[in-house]
Amino acid sequence: MQTVLETPALLLDEARMQRNIQRMQQRMDQLGVAFRPHVKTSKCLEVARRQLAEGARGITVSTLKEAEEFFRAGVNDILYAVAIVPNKLDHALRLIREGLRLTLLLESVAMAQQVARHGTEHGVCYDVMIEIDTDGHRSGVKPDDPVLLAIAAALQGGARLKGVMTHAGASYDLNTPEALAAMAEQERSRCVAAAQLLRHGGHACEVVSVGSTPTALSARHLEGVTEVRAGVYVFFDMVMVDVGVCSTDDVAISVLCTVIGHQPAQGWVITDGGWMAMSRDLGHNHHGYGLVCDSEGRPVQELVLARPTRNTACCNGVARRVRTSPSASRSAAACASCRTTLAPRRRNTASIT
Repeated sequence: MQTVLETPALLLDEARMQRNIQRMQQRMDQLGVAFRPHVKTSKCLEVARRQLAEGARGITVSTLKEAEEFFRAGVNDILYAVAIVPNKLDHALRLIREGLRLTLLLESVAMAQQVARHGTEHGVCYDVMIEIDTDGHRSGVKPDDPVLLAIAAALQGGARLKGVMTHAGASYDLNTPEALAAMAEQERSRCVAAAQLLRHGGHACEVVSVGSTPTALSARHLEGVTEVRAGVYVFFDMVMVDVGVCSTDDVAISVLCTVIGHQPAQGWVITDGGWMAMSRDLGHNHHGYGLVCDSEGRPVQELVLARPTRNTACCNGVARRVRTSPSASRSAAACASCRTTLAPRRRNTASIT
């Protein structure tokens, strides 16, 4: 029996997702590194359980709320991959006292001092990693900056230096195998160099953590790296198609919408799925906000989301359904209030929460 879905609804192709999980884990196994998936893409316990079942070691989160929810569900090794600030330390302390193995991130001497002092005052020792800037894309300390040693020196008493981590976010702007491989090597070599600087300064640095979906799938070797993180690979999206690390057949989520009107003079087909359903993240080329498909997932070549076309006959008729493979899967998934699984061996749909 097929369930009639109220739209907009996020559709998840279970078989594609499982294939994506296995592909990444197999690659990490071949490269000889541990894998710690970033769960902010799915925010879903069942997805995380599948990643862990395939061999992932712990998870990565982007909020302490995520950390708490996954911890309550039984996940006990979590990296909070956003630089910690003072107003979050009490929350982190509570989770650690309840038994969570939580690793914090920081990038300044001042914050290292505050974390160490907070730990000492409350009788705990925080595990801490230093964020390394390997591509100038976001935050972190340069791998050759002497401040690395000052940060490590400040982690005394109530804090312990566990390692270094980086995220090559600039890889999202690339789209050739050669450029992606070069970025993966840059990410690896610079993060390893930061670890070596710390070790030469007399500081233990057991974990060297790198990661982004494009670089994880493009690295030729990971010498000196102990751990890789990636998140969007679990669903993939049109940005990753544009980058070149997957095909449209790998994209595991889509947004089902219903046509509610037309503006033929403008070349518009209007659906009930707005930016809250699709996300507002743009792709890098002709896909716009996403790849428009029919209700069975076949691309509608005449339409590009948010770009006009004179040929709207392909979606004529109010109440016709269309699906869009999103530009950014994690944004679309985060906005979704209704999720549906497409079973791996059946095309029937069943509502899930």
